[in-house]
Amino acid sequence: MKPATLHAVTIGNAMVDIIASVDEGFLTEHNLTKASMMLVDDARSAYLRSKVAPNVMSSGGSVANTSHGLASLGGRAGFIGKISDDDLGGVFSSDLHDAGVSFFPATKDHGLPTGRCVIVVTPDGQRTMSTYLGAGAVLCPADIDKAAVQSAEWVLLEGYLFDKDDAKEAFRVAAQYAHEAGRKVALTLSDSFCVQRHHGDFHALVCDDVDLLFANEHELAVLFGTDDFAASVRVLRDKCPLAVVTRSKQGSVVITADDYIEVPALPVDPIIDATGAGDMYAAGFLYGLTHGKSLEQSAEIGTICAAEVIMHMGPRPHVALASLLPDDLR
Repeated sequence: MKPATLHAVTIGNAMVDIIASVDEGFLTEHNLTKASMMLVDDARSAYLRSKVAPNVMSSGGSVANTSHGLASLGGRAGFIGKISDDDLGGVFSSDLHDAGVSFFPATKDHGLPTGRCVIVVTPDGQRTMSTYLGAGAVLCPADIDKAAVQSAEWVLLEGYLFDKDDAKEAFRVAAQYAHEAGRKVALTLSDSFCVQRHHGDFHALVCDDVDLLFANEHELAVLFGTDDFAASVRVLRDKCPLAVVTRSKQGSVVITADDYIEVPALPVDPIIDATGAGDMYAAGFLYGLTHGKSLEQSAEIGTICAAEVIMHMGPRPHVALASLLPDDLR
């Protein structure tokens, strides 16, 4: 087996995030479900975009953010996703390049614009997302760069991408490539509504192909059909060798067949914008795993990264995450 040249390569939606502060009334007025991610068409996306004054506009997508965070920690990261030859596609590519993330773009002959996500943030820091996937939604098995996947210690799959059959098959192909080369596969469930829409496929993927699962407790409840967290943990131990479950102010839990490691959240008051918290946590945890840290230390790094990103608008860190780590976590 060849040595890995990347710590992680992520596969997910490539899009540009348009983030704006709104009041609670905006959600009601525009029929938005708080703290959810809803898929919308081009017209609905354009309408919502016309109704907000963006605070932040940057390249985004959940696991693209994770790759950015890993690079900010000093790790070597890559990203596989689908864009178009348009202005937003150019913004996306340039952002990854500037962040030091290797980009392995899929084919561009699909006739769709680069995806975009309108994210509105209420005063309590909760984000509500309306996502037009655009080109990102048509990722297919042929778009998975085998050499890129096999060059990384970990491949991280984004649950948000799971709404299309071609993307589901692309995930299975990526997992096959990774395991053929002795690499590991991680999955982030991304959103409880997405898990609910594709429950059976998610369950099969977790059981058959996933070495590390990232989820919050609500997503986990939907995946295993129970609101009893202890019951979810018992099932999880039988399905996946390693999992990290985030629990908001209660911090996070690392779960293996034998371990149950609780790591407290860091105090942040006020929380400005929760966008990207899970993405940065995953970046920190993967950094720890690929740099010889224990599971508890890896979770501590994830917690530090998540705390930084919720203190300001936008899903990307405003400082080099490596600068926030104490010496024993570097």
